[in-house]
Amino acid sequence: MDEKIAIFEGKKIRKVWDKNAEKWYFSVVDVVGVLSNSPDPRNYWKVLKNRLKKEGNQSVTKCNQLKLQSSDGKFYTTDTADTEVMFRIIQSIPSPNAEPFKLWLAKVGHERIEEIQDPEKSLKRARENWQKYGRSEKWIQQRMMGQETRNKLTDYWKEHEVTKQEEFAILTNVIHEEWSGITVSKHKDLKKLDKQNLRDHMSEAELIFTALAELSTRQIAEKDEATGFIPNKVAGIKGGSIAKNARKELESKTGKSVVTGSNFLTNAKVQIGTRDDNLVEVDANKGIVRKV
Repeated sequence: MDEKIAIFEGKKIRKVWDKNAEKWYFSVVDVVGVLSNSPDPRNYWKVLKNRLKKEGNQSVTKCNQLKLQSSDGKFYTTDTADTEVMFRIIQSIPSPNAEPFKLWLAKVGHERIEEIQDPEKSLKRARENWQKYGRSEKWIQQRMMGQETRNKLTDYWKEHEVTKQEEFAILTNVIHEEWSGITVSKHKDLKKLDKQNLRDHMSEAELIFTALAELSTRQIAEKDEATGFIPNKVAGIKGGSIAKNARKELESKTGKSVVTGSNFLTNAKVQIGTRDDNLVEVDANKGIVRKV
């Protein structure tokens, strides 16, 4: 399964794509938090869930428990629901956001299905978003090539007994720290990032060395027929080391550090069109959509 973060009115909602069922599963607690504005959405959902059970509402029994990453970086078992079940749960929460949220939920699912049927749409949508955020064509090309390299590596992991999301995160961090000299978390701190995607704020050089590290890791893993977490971790260290040596060689010739604190936060706000006949603006720093 593929875990992502979605944003509704500036609030984060975790979601997981089930390739076999071809549907999104959304974190119920996150949705409850958005709609109820409760200071304790977990307790709100606990009380609501018990009430629905007593009423014989089948929505609760149709929730799937999946491990999602929490704000502390750890993975916990969390109630999730697909779009259909989530619609039913929403009906039980008195909220002025209910109708806008249902429209948003339907749109998210529709876009994903479109992208599966025509992958070109996914690439086009990503390119258009980066253009709106002021990225150069050269940067966009490098970012997309890097993502393709990343996808091939994660596909290899999935096919060779690396299946847990926390293992993906650890392996990614191993490779990153090996080539860059700092962890993913420290790199984000250096760039003064919070919830933003680190790769969306990398320089061209950082993207290139990240891709080199992940390409080298995959090719070494394939040669060694790495299977399972530990062998792939070893491959990650070797692959990251190749990029590290290349980075040090470049830095010795240019006198400049490849790893930098530069980011694209100043380009984050951009008007993107209309929604409900209103011009809206996206703040990529905070994931907020607002009327302008």
